[in-house]
Amino acid sequence: MTRITVLGAGFAALTAARRLRRADPAVEITLVAPSAEFHYLPSLIWVPTGLRRGADLQIPLETFLARHRIRFHADRVRAVTGGGRRVHTDTGEIRNDGLLIASGGRFLKSLPGIEHALTLCEGIPAAETIRERLAAMDGGTIAFGFGANPKEPAAMRGGPMFELLFGIDTLLRRQGRRSAFRLVFFHAATEPGKRLGEKAVRLILREMHRRGIETRLGHKPLGFEAGTVRTEGGEIPADLILFMPGMTGPAWLAESEGFERSAGGLIRADAHCRVTGLEACYVAGDSGSFPGPDWMPKQAHMADLQARAAADNLLAELAGRPATATFRPELVCIIDMLDRGILVFRNPKRSVILRAPFLHHTKRLFERMYLRRYRASPAPAGGRSQTTPP
Repeated sequence: MTRITVLGAGFAALTAARRLRRADPAVEITLVAPSAEFHYLPSLIWVPTGLRRGADLQIPLETFLARHRIRFHADRVRAVTGGGRRVHTDTGEIRNDGLLIASGGRFLKSLPGIEHALTLCEGIPAAETIRERLAAMDGGTIAFGFGANPKEPAAMRGGPMFELLFGIDTLLRRQGRRSAFRLVFFHAATEPGKRLGEKAVRLILREMHRRGIETRLGHKPLGFEAGTVRTEGGEIPADLILFMPGMTGPAWLAESEGFERSAGGLIRADAHCRVTGLEACYVAGDSGSFPGPDWMPKQAHMADLQARAAADNLLAELAGRPATATFRPELVCIIDMLDRGILVFRNPKRSVILRAPFLHHTKRLFERMYLRRYRASPAPAGGRSQTTPP
């Protein structure tokens, strides 16, 4: 029986696992992740404002795994060797005939004093801490910013910081507390979020100005201290610092063999999501560095598109067929403001920008529809997942 190992339990990993099972009912699929849970990270923006609780975004995967007959190995990946055929974890080694990497990236923590900043997309605990800190404040200054990987500018995640900024502003206004707070947005570029397009950046900056949000743009962040953001243009006193660093590849790459890395430390792949130089080894999502336009995003939608191509090509290669599937570069983003939103759509042929109140509800509806495939539902008769204990 053909054995495929999928690393991760996020968007790309679960989309790839579903695609593999649909295409091949007989293949043995093993999913490797620390826990059998899917965390819906796009809605982390709503945890600090109270629209979501952390528990709302933690989706148990037992039923999903059983329905799709996927084995689960609860553990952390420590290294991958043997040309991708051997996955090393804390509790043992998993061998495969094909590997699909979707374990995500990690944030760069190189700025001095980064421990004084909270990073929303590190997960539910970070989002809950932001909520608690915000609720305990009677007033003061909140500084918001995001960075990039200097060696790979595309390895960044700025959209959630715009959403966190606008969401907190809206929340404070609803609470009648906005006048007690100073909100400051800082960024090294004069046009932050330029991958969204110049029109989108202008709209976002106008919205900041309209809401009385201060901007400190064009000055590189130098580091953080307790109560201070240090930039090349001076210091920003802050009672709460919210910062999203740039991204790089997964930690397990350091002990692995045979992986060609991009300048920014991600796994280099081609347009078919094939890992450069390795056989039957594919990557999707934040772990990979892919060819494409400079605006191609690191976001869940793009990860899903890459995962489908990676799964199709892995099965084709294992069957002795050419790997021909590709993914389309596409940016789809609703920048939520808690009471409205800005839709940004971009592909190689066109760009669309729309600002409207209904877009907030559209984003909430999409969350509900997307999670239906993973919410608990009866498994088919006799269907069981095989879980390998840690």
